[in-house]
Amino acid sequence: MTTATPTVGAGPRMPNLSEGDLARRANLRRMRWLATGLLVLAAIVFVLTHGHGGFWGYVNAASEAAMVGAVADWFAVTALFRHPLGLPVPHTAIIPRRKDMLARSLEEFVAGNFLTEQTIRERYLDAQVTRRLGEWLSDPVNAERVIQEASPLAAQALERVGGPDLQEFIEQTLLPRVRKEPLSPLAGHLLEQVVQDKAHHGLMDIAFRELHTWLAVHPEDVRRIIAARAPSWSPTWLDDVVVGRIYTELVAWAREVDRDKEHRVRLALDSYLADLSRDMQHDPDTIATTEQLKERLLDHPQVAPSLLAVWDAVKVVLLEQLGDPQGVLRTRLAQELQDLGHRMVSDDILRPRLDAWGADAAAVLVSRYGSELTTVISHTIERWDGRDAADRIELHVGRDLQFIRINGTVVGGLVGLLIHTVSQLL
Repeated sequence: MTTATPTVGAGPRMPNLSEGDLARRANLRRMRWLATGLLVLAAIVFVLTHGHGGFWGYVNAASEAAMVGAVADWFAVTALFRHPLGLPVPHTAIIPRRKDMLARSLEEFVAGNFLTEQTIRERYLDAQVTRRLGEWLSDPVNAERVIQEASPLAAQALERVGGPDLQEFIEQTLLPRVRKEPLSPLAGHLLEQVVQDKAHHGLMDIAFRELHTWLAVHPEDVRRIIAARAPSWSPTWLDDVVVGRIYTELVAWAREVDRDKEHRVRLALDSYLADLSRDMQHDPDTIATTEQLKERLLDHPQVAPSLLAVWDAVKVVLLEQLGDPQGVLRTRLAQELQDLGHRMVSDDILRPRLDAWGADAAAVLVSRYGSELTTVISHTIERWDGRDAADRIELHVGRDLQFIRINGTVVGGLVGLLIHTVSQLL
């Protein structure tokens, strides 16, 4: 930003002019000199040709009319920004006197013609924000840069979440809210979706695999458990034979369940979970039992500390990952952003949907806060001094207004010449 001492022509109340404002001020000064120079030229010609007849009479009439036009337009242009010659002529210095009204009119004009829902929505869609953002995110450097900039902010946010404030939120807000809401229908609907999508089969695979492995590597423990149920009157050798047979069949059964994805045990579990999900949503007894279980869990004094401990453990892991530029989390997030960028460019279903969402969001923001945005115009201009407002506006439009003076001089001279010619013919 370049600063300069105000000089004549720019107004004495405009410090800290930018380079662009300095260039505008120089152009304004040149145009003022040109318009004034034409007025002086017309005056000189008028004096030199005064009293002459013939051809010079026509020149004299033209120069006289040119002076009249130049002075009239000078008065009109000057009256917008200040009192001509400092004289308090009525209806002059229009901008300094009525700047507040002009500011409100400008505010209404911008709000009514630019910050409208339809205009913003069309402009947003024309800008193809989703495609351009997707192209930018598709670049691995940009995706990594986003994660690099966002990671410290996310880490700071995580650091602030925890401790007494989080425990207070859990005890006074979260748990009472969970207590009020009926949990059984929600959990039942979630379980129903899990069963329909067979999302629990992976957990069943792990459970039966681990069961078979444990049975295979802990034969003595299993034998001891089975032998404890043997009758006291049976001989030891018979117990050993029976226990060995039961252990062998138990290991074989666990192996079959683990390997056969359509085993009747698995199908029975699917059926049981389906029935349970239905009962949790519609059976009064099951709903009451589930809600009682929920109340017992929420009444336990260790619920809030346990949730807090889980969060603290998760937070430690997240902070470590966010702080490691080569960590799995940041690398995965950068890759996901890059993949999202590719989809935003190539997916003809996702891209229009995101464009529509963005346009709707922009339109809602404008409808709710557009009036507050446009008040910046009136509030800013109202804080200006009247002379300062006039100087600022003149700096931007004054150069073009000087053409009015130039055109007034030329047109006045031509009209004066025409009138004089007609008078001579008559």
